[in-house]
Amino acid sequence: MGYRISVDTGGTFTDIIVFDEATGSLHIGKALTTHGRIFDGMREAIAIVAEELRRPVPDLLSETDVLIYGTTRATNAVVTKRTAKTAFLTTKGFKDTLTFKEGGKHGPHDYTYDYPDPYIPRRYTFEVTERIGSQGEVVVPISEVEIDEIIATLQVRKFEAVAVSLLWSIANPSHELAIGRRLDALLPGTAFTLSHELVPILREYRRASATAIDASLKPLMQQHLREMSADLRAAGFAGDLLVSTSVGGCQQVDELIARPINTLKSGPAMAPVAGRAYAALEGLGDNAIVCDTGGTTFDVGLVRDGSLVYSRDSWLGQRWLGDIMGTSTVDVRSIGAGGGSIAWCDSGGLLRVGPQSAGSIPGPACYGRGGDLPTVTDAALYLGYIDPAYFNGGRLKLDAAAAARVIERFAAEDGSPPDQVAAAIMTVANELMIKAIGEITVSEGLNPRESVIVAGGGAAGFNIMPIARELGCATVILPRLAAALSACGMQYCEIVFEATRSRFTESNAFDKAAVNAALAEIAAEVETFRSRFKGAERAHATTRFIVETRYRAQVWELDTPLSVGRIETDADVDALVEAFHQVHERVYAVRDEASPVEFVNWKGRIAIKLFEPPPPPPSVAVAYAPDPDSQRSCFFVETGRRQTGIYRGQRLLAGAEITGPAIIEEPTTTLVVYPGLTAKLSAAGNYLLTCA
Repeated sequence: MGYRISVDTGGTFTDIIVFDEATGSLHIGKALTTHGRIFDGMREAIAIVAEELRRPVPDLLSETDVLIYGTTRATNAVVTKRTAKTAFLTTKGFKDTLTFKEGGKHGPHDYTYDYPDPYIPRRYTFEVTERIGSQGEVVVPISEVEIDEIIATLQVRKFEAVAVSLLWSIANPSHELAIGRRLDALLPGTAFTLSHELVPILREYRRASATAIDASLKPLMQQHLREMSADLRAAGFAGDLLVSTSVGGCQQVDELIARPINTLKSGPAMAPVAGRAYAALEGLGDNAIVCDTGGTTFDVGLVRDGSLVYSRDSWLGQRWLGDIMGTSTVDVRSIGAGGGSIAWCDSGGLLRVGPQSAGSIPGPACYGRGGDLPTVTDAALYLGYIDPAYFNGGRLKLDAAAAARVIERFAAEDGSPPDQVAAAIMTVANELMIKAIGEITVSEGLNPRESVIVAGGGAAGFNIMPIARELGCATVILPRLAAALSACGMQYCEIVFEATRSRFTESNAFDKAAVNAALAEIAAEVETFRSRFKGAERAHATTRFIVETRYRAQVWELDTPLSVGRIETDADVDALVEAFHQVHERVYAVRDEASPVEFVNWKGRIAIKLFEPPPPPPSVAVAYAPDPDSQRSCFFVETGRRQTGIYRGQRLLAGAEITGPAIIEEPTTTLVVYPGLTAKLSAAGNYLLTCA
């Protein structure tokens, strides 16, 4: 019996959770992220738990059977355009696929900003004389001489990676494969991605975008993952190293080195996994809104009918203006509103919060590292919500005077009382989060009032109760380990792999042979993945089949589950059509039975249960009202500034009930119980917040 460690490296903090199999307990460590060498911050966070367990760090690592790693490195590289110099090879006549994107932008009549640049500059795009037809026939053969000339140009211009996305390669990949062979021969060692291997779906832009992103990430992520793996091995770790992925599971490092696009949003994708586990643990239903408030971003995802929600509409950056991932991911929406988000006034004098963040360097002013702009954390400290001597369990001493300086200077600019300005910063941040939750719930046919909220992230406790009250959600689950919600999710995750094929067909002329051939290819690819995964042959696994479906003339598809792995009879087709009607009615409150149904992309998703999740705590809750450990002056809009009870979470027992206004301080997070609301510590060790 050893340990299992999960690591989530964010833009500000690195969170780790250590599961001790011998005792069944979870331990949390938190340290500032070290962007230069990620293992330094990871080791500092692990050292916190090692000290608690009274084990040297090398011994703890050597006794760890599994380590699961999640990172924002790939996401940050894409958003900041710090990826490899990448060439884009496409069919002649389609040079502007990445330039036109999907043709939209926010405010189509707003000419104050330009149409966004393509992910790969147009001057890095090379047209290949070739053409495959939609049925896979060769219309224009490819020229090996021309390919060699293009590759020679790539070598002279010192490209570091190559993305190849040819028209209709999903119907016949022979031309893409020919380019791949020449790249291997003439540019050995240069990273490249072929679109039909990565994401064989309809829609040229989405396939091209995914291919371009994946290729551009390969040099960076290959170096990063290998460096991190080497640092871990040198520090004493000898177990299995897994990496969390954007589909809400994890895979081995070699799989992610081959397809680094799957590391995008790998950390945030794990928060819904944790939310599903905690909602089930508390018996609070199958629908949950999962909020993760970190230092840089606010991430929100869903659990629906006990399952994660997936999407192909994940954008890196603003919708239309950013770059679409094109791959199937856990649907997590992110906005720039976290503890480090900077408050500022626009040209009209309106208060804004984010999306700019102070990050970990220099960080908020109260970190004492040179930050000189007001942030959400500075506002929370000024309002009295944070004990400057107990932040991160006392390991990071905050500079209250610096926070007061930036808040009071900011307030003096428009003559408002500093308390009210600090409270306004919190309120504006709340409104941004409420809007983000609305976009993923109401816009997708889900009533927030019918869901429980699971809140996590180090800054979640500052404002989750007023957010829930505004949304009409009666109950919030805030785990004691909320500050590392994504890392917690990794303790409950499975090995997840997804295979895709495009086979377009309609309900009124359903092509059973073509669909079954695609499903057979998917099943074979899924089984190949399982067979090469160490230990998976003995583990429990489930495979689900899904099809992206729409009514005729609709633009976007909805994921529709298949109850069978083959479509044998007309009754099977009718059942699939009815399943789509039900999904469409749930999301859009309408069904159009007179319209033909179109089936576009077919998917198979395998989930392998390689390890058991942590067991629930054996405690029993007996209701009682604890006395506060101390008092502190805090400001609330409802009451003004007043002495408020402070409770140390480590001293509370299951069943403790606290009525606001009050502050509950856990080593890695602070929970603000607003006036008139209540918090109760459940038998499972989570805070249940009543916000009605």
